[in-house]
Amino acid sequence: MELQENLDLIYDVDAVLRGQGADAAILRARRPGLVKVAEKAMQESFSLLLPKVIYQEYAVEGVLHERILLQGGQKIDSKLLAQHLGGASRLIVILATIGEKLEEQVSKIWDADMVYALALDGAGSASVEALANAACLYFEKQAEQEKLEASIPFSPGMVDWTVRDGQPQIFNLLGEEGSIVNLTPSCIMIPQKSLTMIMGIGANLKSAGRACDFCSMRETCRYQDHYAITQ
Repeated sequence: MELQENLDLIYDVDAVLRGQGADAAILRARRPGLVKVAEKAMQESFSLLLPKVIYQEYAVEGVLHERILLQGGQKIDSKLLAQHLGGASRLIVILATIGEKLEEQVSKIWDADMVYALALDGAGSASVEALANAACLYFEKQAEQEKLEASIPFSPGMVDWTVRDGQPQIFNLLGEEGSIVNLTPSCIMIPQKSLTMIMGIGANLKSAGRACDFCSMRETCRYQDHYAITQ
């Protein structure tokens, strides 16, 4: 199903800089010119977004070892999800993408202006993250209205759930509607500015902490202080 709500995509210049893998505070102090480039890229990015969120809901029928059994004979094999979402009454499988227009523009200008192209690519990363956050907030509010609890979102690439294992499972659960994004044999999503997640909903489902706690890059990530505030 497509989420029809008008989601607010909230991101700023610092998010664009982080999307480039940069430290916003350092660039503001040492390279203010690059910050201005990022500001320009952020403004252009708004006209290049084709945001869409696709999701499917599945009732949880049980847990068997490291496998969550779902309605219709579907299943998810994941130690991480079985541990943290096994107590959910249902799972929400989510795909968020900003479409291919921004990536096409980045490719078009890359040779002529690599610095600006990198900034625009960073804006794409910031915008798809904002879209995913907005979708999660929507489902959290839905759960709250039902007097239920929502888990944090879990994505392939987290500890004990590799991209190669997780992405094919998610796209299988999304079915035909997930075809708005192409999953390559090496499990790369096209358009690349796309994110997949699974959330659990239940009566006694406590959030397992922050998504950062389960990220495979948690030991080296420079942005943990930022996400400690925003998550």
